[in-house]
Amino acid sequence: MSTQRNPDFIEEELSENAVRDFLQENPDFFERHSALLGSLRLPHVAGGTVSLVERQVSVLRQRDLKLERQLKDLIEVARANDTLAVKIHQLALQMLAASDLSGTVRCVEESLRAGFGADQSILVLFGNPEMFKDIDVGRFFLAVERSDESLKAFETFLEGSGPRCGQVRDAQRDFLFGKETDEVGSAALIPLGNKSEVGFLAIGSVDANHFHPGMSIDFLTRLGELVAGALKRY
Repeated sequence: MSTQRNPDFIEEELSENAVRDFLQENPDFFERHSALLGSLRLPHVAGGTVSLVERQVSVLRQRDLKLERQLKDLIEVARANDTLAVKIHQLALQMLAASDLSGTVRCVEESLRAGFGADQSILVLFGNPEMFKDIDVGRFFLAVERSDESLKAFETFLEGSGPRCGQVRDAQRDFLFGKETDEVGSAALIPLGNKSEVGFLAIGSVDANHFHPGMSIDFLTRLGELVAGALKRY
């Protein structure tokens, strides 16, 4: 009896990648070969074995938990954005109802302190300080000439086009919140008008990571545009 192999038959050694590719291209393979599925066993992490179906169910369950966490995070972000939108709307209505510059500044101060819960905040308005003596909102408001030497620490920001977030330098912190204030860990600088033509708004937080360079600035941009538009009326 001849043991010579059929020359038409070519024996191929299947690699793991080939098996993987085949199963990906034929996801119903085990449905058509249920007996084979029942005989497959996979090592269990805690000992013993589990079937391929059990392992697949475990993987899908973990994937569902991950998607559930992602969905929960998205819902929380959406709710936070809705809350911010409501507060922005309320601030707009309050500033529309204000009859003068002093009333508008008070609206901004009250909104940031009570509505947005800012730890520290200040509105810097460019102009002759003598013209704003009737505005009395404590340390929240500061009128200063744009050419003032104290603003050198903000030169890069003032020439920019958008909000800046992160930790502030000592000179910036001292100018905005006072030399006696050391609990400001991070801050947001918001331009009012193109290249801060009107002034700028500064919001400080005791949390060093609350305002950081990688955060979204959409809300801060809209706040700056809204306040700038209201102040330009006067």
